Amino acid sequence: MFREHIRPMLVIFAILTVITGVLYPLAVTGVAHCFFRDQGNGSLVVRDGRAVGSRLIGQQFDDPKYFWGRLSATAPVPYNGASSAGSNLGPMNPAFIEAVKARIAALKAADPENTDPIPVDLVTASGSGLDPHISAAAARYQVGRVARARGVSPDIVTSLVQKHTAGRFLGIIGEPIVNVLGLNLELDGYKNTKTE
Repeated sequence: MFREHIRPMLVIFAILTVITGVLYPLAVTGVAHCFFRDQGNGSLVVRDGRAVGSRLIGQQFDDPKYFWGRLSATAPVPYNGASSAGSNLGPMNPAFIEAVKARIAALKAADPENTDPIPVDLVTASGSGLDPHISAAAARYQVGRVARARGVSPDIVTSLVQKHTAGRFLGIIGEPIVNVLGLNLELDGYKNTKTE
């Protein structure tokens, strides 16, 4: 019985373990490093020789001089790449409603002069909790606050938003988006802090 059933099963198990557990991961990693080096290494953003983030994972920004990204419901901290998840709270859940109200209050407190409608992606979390992008409308909503906090013309901030806006996928799918980390890093690198 051992030779008939168990031995072939163990041989197949060992072969499949080597193929799927060793050879396949090595092949995928090798292809990624050869043809997609940036993506294979996490799409890291490097400044002054050190990684400051990834273009694929959002970060917490709450200083008024920065653009704020989408909310993150990951645990135990926001934008935790090891715990990608949404809140799973429905639109009628009291906790969800309170979180939205708190974010609306924070946006209004940071920019009380802004009477524009608040884009929905600034008050709700993404499904992954890691979204590094906001809509172009959400970026435009924040221009006035960021410009005042940095002491620069809103036109300059608007031009940087436009520079970091990516169009629709294939020209028709989705909405224009802005990578929050890339935009904030460019703002930090902007030398002229005062304009007339």
